[in-house]
Amino acid sequence: MTHVSVRRGLLYVSIAATAWGTGGAAGALLYRTGGLGPVSVSFWRFAAGAVILLLASRFLGLGLGRVRGLGRIVVTGVAMAIYQTAYFAAIAESGLAVATVVTTGATPVFVAAGARLLLGERLGAAGMGSVAIALTGLAMLTLDGGPATVEAPGMGWALLSAAGYAGVTLLNRASADEPYATAMGGFVVGGLCLLPLALAQGLLPSGDLLASSAIIVYLGTVPTALAYGLFFAGLAAVRATTASVISLVEPVGAAVIGVLLLGERLTLQTACGAALLLAAVGLLALRERRDSSRTR
Repeated sequence: MTHVSVRRGLLYVSIAATAWGTGGAAGALLYRTGGLGPVSVSFWRFAAGAVILLLASRFLGLGLGRVRGLGRIVVTGVAMAIYQTAYFAAIAESGLAVATVVTTGATPVFVAAGARLLLGERLGAAGMGSVAIALTGLAMLTLDGGPATVEAPGMGWALLSAAGYAGVTLLNRASADEPYATAMGGFVVGGLCLLPLALAQGLLPSGDLLASSAIIVYLGTVPTALAYGLFFAGLAAVRATTASVISLVEPVGAAVIGVLLLGERLTLQTACGAALLLAAVGLLALRERRDSSRTR
């Protein structure tokens, strides 16, 4: 695998988080135009992502390389399928706002604990403060005065989703495999796991097939193939907790899309929450670069 600097790793994870922020809007459009359920959307996301990477390797010279840790790839794919499905289940039980806050907010906490116990990564007081600021900003951004229903099943699904995402992050931290090979393997395994549920829910889109196909291609390309490949590449250089906090940029991107394209209003609380979150991400990124320069 090509060496990735800390600066480039931070950039890769930031781009991945921004791309993930467009995935929710694409999925919502696919629900509307294709009449698909959430599990079926997740299946098509993984299937399209795998096909896009395969085509890129054939026609664009993208090197997928060999995957040495087959067991790790299988666990990665299963965990991806679990946290995707669990997140949608959390939305069904408790609504989008609560599901997003609990899932996205619990992930850095799980990753920080796991990275300390399993990887020996120390976050420090400044790092913990940055995580706390990021979580505060996330809550302000997402819970902007709307109705929030906290149900025990919804909380359980959200925490399961966060645990699955944290597991993928920790498992692939500093992996020696090519990142796009890891992503493709995860898509294939995750898609196979979701296929039976997708068949039961309704696999084929209805309505405007051209529009649905275009959305599936976008969903498989930008927030899936590109984003996961860059995220796994960034994990080679960036600490797991830092990567998980940078991933909190995803709701900021989703909020910007909502304001610019979907006509949603930008409130003072939303703006302040986004500013806090981005400030925390910036502080962690600066700390990551400073620490890396000291170890050279």
